[in-house]
Amino acid sequence: MAREIFETKRKALKINLNSDIYGTFAEIGAGQEVARNFFEAGAASGTIAKTISAYDMAFSDAIYGVEESGRYVSRTRLIKMLHHEFDLLTERLHGEKYGSKKFFAFADTVTTLNFTKTNEPHGWIGIRFQHEVGGPINDIVIHVRLLDSDSRLQSKVLGILGVNLIFAAYYYAEAPQTMIESLVDNLSIGSVEIDLVKVSGPVFEQANERLLNLYLIAKGFAKAAIFRPDAKAAQIKDYLYKKNIIILRTKYRQKSNPNFDLFNLAVEQFEKNTGATPTDTVVLIEVLMGNVLDEDSPITDDDLTYFAERAEYLCSTGNNIMVSNFRRNNHLAEFIKSFKPKHVGIATNVSNLKNIFNTHNYNKDQYTNELLSYISGMFNKDVKLYAYPYLDRKSNEIVTTKNMPVADEAKHLFDFLIQNKYIVDIENYDEKFVKTV
Repeated sequence: MAREIFETKRKALKINLNSDIYGTFAEIGAGQEVARNFFEAGAASGTIAKTISAYDMAFSDAIYGVEESGRYVSRTRLIKMLHHEFDLLTERLHGEKYGSKKFFAFADTVTTLNFTKTNEPHGWIGIRFQHEVGGPINDIVIHVRLLDSDSRLQSKVLGILGVNLIFAAYYYAEAPQTMIESLVDNLSIGSVEIDLVKVSGPVFEQANERLLNLYLIAKGFAKAAIFRPDAKAAQIKDYLYKKNIIILRTKYRQKSNPNFDLFNLAVEQFEKNTGATPTDTVVLIEVLMGNVLDEDSPITDDDLTYFAERAEYLCSTGNNIMVSNFRRNNHLAEFIKSFKPKHVGIATNVSNLKNIFNTHNYNKDQYTNELLSYISGMFNKDVKLYAYPYLDRKSNEIVTTKNMPVADEAKHLFDFLIQNKYIVDIENYDEKFVKTV
């Protein structure tokens, strides 16, 4: 049965009229947009114990402590806010009046578009709440990117997101997928990207955090999710910002393990070519979700479970895992470039290059345009493709970029990329590890 989507004002009013829900709002950086929705809905005295906007850094530090990183729009700042405000709430509110209350502390720390439009608007939003009166605490934390080109629109989006999060905590927490879906209720497509969700507490005991983050991709709220070797979700920008990045692409339902022998060679060659060191390099194995999302039938719970299990298994090999919706290398490269990396290496099979540089996979009339679009999005001085050889099943010959078939229309461009080392063959490979295609 389809879920009824309540308007933002109706959500806020429903919470205000629920005499059991009571809490604090702490908002930094974009005004008090969330609290404003509850005030404007009416009956806010039934819900709001306090609102605060510690906008000045000195005030913020005096209340929540100094951030060692110097970053106020960060997960650590948000967690400090939730901890401080919830503890203050439960410490000060006692007696018969509050005996039936399920307390919450809502917080956000956000930067919207600045006057010169030179920053990247994003923020951390979270709620710490009791699911039962006097019960233990539960947390939901999300990271968002605000995509509108006007700061007023971004503030409005933030206000709606906050109402959705509080409503989801109290009405959808036991149905995690519905909880995720509801976060973008009443928001226009393209106004926000949610690229991380973290949950904790007894109410989420059965929730799989990997599944929740993969569901963000399946619903189009995010383009990719990253899981550290401990299988915990990481915020992509924080994890990849200004790092050296080497990525191995793998397919959906790939039955075999990734070719670790060749990937290790790619990592070694990448570090040798760029001067990257293990301490400033993130090595990623990507699991591609994009081809499933492009199919006519919607992605299923079984598909999501597969991706979650595949990610967990690959994490157990000691690697960082990225699940993404990027079907083409250039889309992946454009995404990675937004994190201002030092150097990027994408390890791929020569058979994939063969498909790109041959016309039979394209509309003949559009081939040159599509190829130029691929090349311009894919390459710059800091992005290289590291190409694995493959064993051709028909000819029984190992194929590298030196003997790969290339369409006449693309030959000069391909030679340019090879000569200028934008595409690099993996060296010193052992033929026994070369897979048949």
